[in-house]
Amino acid sequence: MSAGATRGADGVPVRAIAFYLPQYHRIPENDRWWGEGFTEWTNVRRAKPLFPGHEQPRVPGSLGYYDLTNPGVADAQAALARSYGLHGFCYYFYWFNGRRLLERPLEDMVARGTPDFPFCVCWANENWTRRWDGLDSDVLMEQRYDPGDSERLYDEFVRLFRDPRYIRVDGRPLLLVYKTALIPHLAETVALWRRRAAASGAGDPFLVACETGGHEAALAAGFDALVEFPPHRHHAIWLNGVVPGLDPAFEGVLTSYRFQVIQSLRREVGRERLLRCVFPSWDNTPRQPARGTVFVGSSPELFGYWSEAMVRDTLARFRGEDRLLFVNAWNEWGEGCSLEPDRRYGTQYLEAMRIALARGSGPADPLGALPRCATVGTAAPAGVAAGS
Repeated sequence: MSAGATRGADGVPVRAIAFYLPQYHRIPENDRWWGEGFTEWTNVRRAKPLFPGHEQPRVPGSLGYYDLTNPGVADAQAALARSYGLHGFCYYFYWFNGRRLLERPLEDMVARGTPDFPFCVCWANENWTRRWDGLDSDVLMEQRYDPGDSERLYDEFVRLFRDPRYIRVDGRPLLLVYKTALIPHLAETVALWRRRAAASGAGDPFLVACETGGHEAALAAGFDALVEFPPHRHHAIWLNGVVPGLDPAFEGVLTSYRFQVIQSLRREVGRERLLRCVFPSWDNTPRQPARGTVFVGSSPELFGYWSEAMVRDTLARFRGEDRLLFVNAWNEWGEGCSLEPDRRYGTQYLEAMRIALARGSGPADPLGALPRCATVGTAAPAGVAAGS
């Protein structure tokens, strides 16, 4: 069990799993598409502030501008995550009809057998495009769904499932799919995967569909659960007009992190097979400088409040090893949602996660008032700090 993890009445803890981006090393495709030497750090370093108080560029803390081909980085990441109560990482898995991208961090970790830290994968099944928002503009690597591909793909998963570190739910390997809506004949694909699972002996997969739009049919098609993927589904409050000094060339959206938390707390989930997910902050202007989305008002205190509430929700609605809580993300620096330490906050977001996991089994309603959000510039935008 991870340090500080919250246990339910049956003694089984909430397991916090953070999504993990492997794009921190060079690959020939990125050299060709984005320029020689490109990694995710390229976007992060060139980010610029768009208004007074805008926290760009973000500078990494103790881990630095790492290269994931260095095995010491994986060891340090795992040690850090474990020390703050995280159970494991969910690696994005890029597979395009037999061609892999950004596979080296995962494959090196599997081949080494270290670090001894749980992991699972999420198949990032969408086209690789020149835009960073998933829209099919200038496709660089197409994701097709040809006959026979589902079987070949599942055989790739089975190889990973056999690793003793692979995360399981009641003995079943945990497998996420990013956009189930893109898979034609989804029910047939699920049935095929379950047949392959029975033949392989690696265990029937616990299939989870991400809430990224069009996912509604996944449960009927045979998936075991859905997982939130915020900020997908967020109903934004438009704050562009109330943040002073905003760059007039900015065509994106400034919105409220506090309101994201409120929407999550108010969501009616009942007995749905819906796993919860939180994010520490969001700002993808390093990837989309003029068209990004910035959630203003994030703070470790507000993130911790939200996380604790989601721990309690998970304990109340799930039993045993179904108690999974996801975090978006461990290291999405180009989208401004990273638990890893940065120069400004250090490990404060990680500490907030650790406290949330530890306190989540307390009395039924101990949360108290929603913390005030961080300020932007010299004053918080109207309607944000006041309770938007």
